[in-house]
Amino acid sequence: LPRRSPAPSLPLADFNYGADEYDAEGNEEPKALPEGSETMPYIDESPTMSPQLSARGQESGDGVSPTPTDGLGTGGEREAGKGLEMRKLVLSGFLASEEIYINQLEALLLPMKPLKATATTSQPVLTLQQIETIFYKIQDIYEIHKEFYDSLCPKVQQWDSNITMGHLFQKLASQLGVYKAFVDNYKIALETAEKCSQSNYQFQKISEELKVKGPKDSKESHASVTMEALLYKPIDRVTRSTLVLHDLLKHTPADHPDYPLLQDALRISQNFLSSINEDIDPRRTAVTTPKGETRQLVKDGFLVELSEGSRKLRHVFLFTDVLLCAKLKKTAVGKHQQYDCKWYVPLADLVFPSPEESEHCPQVHVIPDHELEDMKMKISAIKSEVQKEKANKGQSRAIERLKKKMFENEFWLLLNSPAIPFRIHNRNGKSYLFLLSSDYERSEWREAIQKLQKKDLQAFVLSSVELQVLTGSCFKLRTVHNIPVTSNKDDDESPGLYGFLHVIVHSAKGFKQSANLYCTLEVDSFGYFVSKAKTRVFLDTTEPQWNEEFEIELEGSQSLRILCYEKCYDKTKLNKDNNEIVDKIMGKGQIQLDPQAVQTKNWHMDVIEMNGIKVEFSMKFTSRDMSLKRTPSKKQTGVFGVKISVVTKRERSKVPYIVRQCIEEVEKRGIEEVGIYRISGVATDIQALKAVFDANNKDILVMLSDMDINAIAGTLKLYFRELPEPLLTDRLYPAFMEGIALSDPAAKENCMMHLLRSLPDPNLITFLFLLEHLKRVAEKEPINKMSLHNLATVFGPTLLRPSEGESKAHLTLASDIWSHDVMAQVQVLLYYLQHPPISFTELKRNTLYFSTDV
Repeated sequence: LPRRSPAPSLPLADFNYGADEYDAEGNEEPKALPEGSETMPYIDESPTMSPQLSARGQESGDGVSPTPTDGLGTGGEREAGKGLEMRKLVLSGFLASEEIYINQLEALLLPMKPLKATATTSQPVLTLQQIETIFYKIQDIYEIHKEFYDSLCPKVQQWDSNITMGHLFQKLASQLGVYKAFVDNYKIALETAEKCSQSNYQFQKISEELKVKGPKDSKESHASVTMEALLYKPIDRVTRSTLVLHDLLKHTPADHPDYPLLQDALRISQNFLSSINEDIDPRRTAVTTPKGETRQLVKDGFLVELSEGSRKLRHVFLFTDVLLCAKLKKTAVGKHQQYDCKWYVPLADLVFPSPEESEHCPQVHVIPDHELEDMKMKISAIKSEVQKEKANKGQSRAIERLKKKMFENEFWLLLNSPAIPFRIHNRNGKSYLFLLSSDYERSEWREAIQKLQKKDLQAFVLSSVELQVLTGSCFKLRTVHNIPVTSNKDDDESPGLYGFLHVIVHSAKGFKQSANLYCTLEVDSFGYFVSKAKTRVFLDTTEPQWNEEFEIELEGSQSLRILCYEKCYDKTKLNKDNNEIVDKIMGKGQIQLDPQAVQTKNWHMDVIEMNGIKVEFSMKFTSRDMSLKRTPSKKQTGVFGVKISVVTKRERSKVPYIVRQCIEEVEKRGIEEVGIYRISGVATDIQALKAVFDANNKDILVMLSDMDINAIAGTLKLYFRELPEPLLTDRLYPAFMEGIALSDPAAKENCMMHLLRSLPDPNLITFLFLLEHLKRVAEKEPINKMSLHNLATVFGPTLLRPSEGESKAHLTLASDIWSHDVMAQVQVLLYYLQHPPISFTELKRNTLYFSTDV
């Protein structure tokens, strides 16, 4: 291969128009872009595309899918019909280019079989290893597209406006992992092909003239193309498919069954493009470095900076030799937008201060959890109001008002939830502090900077003109266009998953030396990532076997991240700052939570590879309405899933034994545990405890004293969650909902006390017993970080949520029922938690409780 091809470039197809305008300080409402200011991303033609192929390809639809001409797809009544007509045009164009692509892949695969056959002879052209590297994943890509083409072709040929094909595109998008593997290997494949070509004349001849079949209806039977040009095709293809998805969506009516499927496929494709863009796109360049090399943009994104004591949203740009922190200037509508540089640090001068060096840094003011939870509840409530307005064909002005409110609330959350410090220090004096919500992201930034610092960098000072040019280039070069909040998403984009993800972290291997190892799990909710679970530390091993199961609540989540850490026990490094994570990240990886793949009843096993480490895990997903079910136990001899009156009568007790024992154990050794009742215990431990309580085993007390305290707390929550009817009963549930909504304090007090009095005795005594315990837990809030509000959030739904028959009527949208009902359930429990002590005898004696005294 005489010519070297430049590294490929994938233009990021980011079609989120109109959401660009924001004010980084959060002071001004977002503005819509003026009409007609859409800009289509360019399509990067293959750098080494042979002229014959390029010319013919354009005739036969190998370019952009057809764009609507004037008069098509416009005009009120004609729109839907014309849209479907346009779909056919877009699809036929795409099919033609898909046929060419399959022929190109076929041509690439053709020499593979004979090459493999000679590899085992005495005179091989290439070794099996070289063949594997050069043709890596081509066969898989070919099969995926062949199946897609064969399924789509008949649909387009027998066209009918009701035809559905969204599932085909969704399936195609779900198989993008194969492309990721291909892209990761692309450079090595090219280099190997080039080396083999130089050292082997036979292979050089083969790779210079591969024969590509012409399309069925074309006069040309074959065209000659180089292997190098063909190896580029898959990279070009992903961008094409993404553009076609966008065109299809434009011309698919919103109520068409394909619409949500295409939307999902587009989301997956765009996420994929943005994830590989920085790996293979070297052309995002700015002005030159002091050495005269081109300065390139390596990474950019939104981060929260703590500046002069307050939190500001910044857009941070990492170039080859400089880190630049900017904010978007306020501009009038229609004016060209620009960034304003707040500061920059040349990478030659940039250091990460160690925790002990950063003690003099400003302490981070952390917003209490309950305020963040409150805000999430508000956002969910607004979301369901928007859904209701849409369902009732509400006024667009009312919807816009709600959306604006939602944006403001989400922006507040984005600004105030991060608490993990990421410190940057300039050797010449000044330090900067960012706050992140995810250690995964912090390590991505750190690694990207450290990788660039391995090169021989020079310190420099930018003149004001240079700084202006560099800051000016940010707008064109940026890869992240929108603040990561859900209100920036298109209405029909996948809302993510709501419910519970069960994850078992099995084991890991690939460590070079023994270490003390643990994993954490992060998921995204409300647009940003947070850590949700942590395995125990496995001491001094190269092959940790955790086998721990976690139940993670998902709030519109689309990805799961796993981080593997080495535990730091060095006292000198442990910092006073609670949120400082000093343990060393050994590896990290993430997977998309594909709703189709995850929503099965069975466990789905998977492996995440990170830096040579493989972490094995399994997962299954329960949607929120499934997890809301209370199912009575078939065997009435146990305690789980059995009515509380049956259990107390059998035990001749006022409060079930399981409740007393778990509470006693938590008060003995868990009351100062950070996040008690909020952090999930290991599911296998909880199941073991459930089994011994159900069997009334003699070893219960021994087992309790040895068990991890979070598992005991989890068992207590599970007991209440699995009661066949909630502790506060199905019968009284509507009345509790009405009582908590009363605004007159005296009326509310009377009603809430009357409702308690109406509970059956076992329910009431158990509730009061639990109430006093939770108040004692909250007294330790400075240590355990569990306020009354946090405890109400954890226990409210568990104690109040109606059983299946009752809640059927409430179930609409999973996220919708969740926000409204859960908010009220939390408020009911919080009311009683904040109330002066309530005694059983007092309650029964007073028919009008505190009636005048409020």
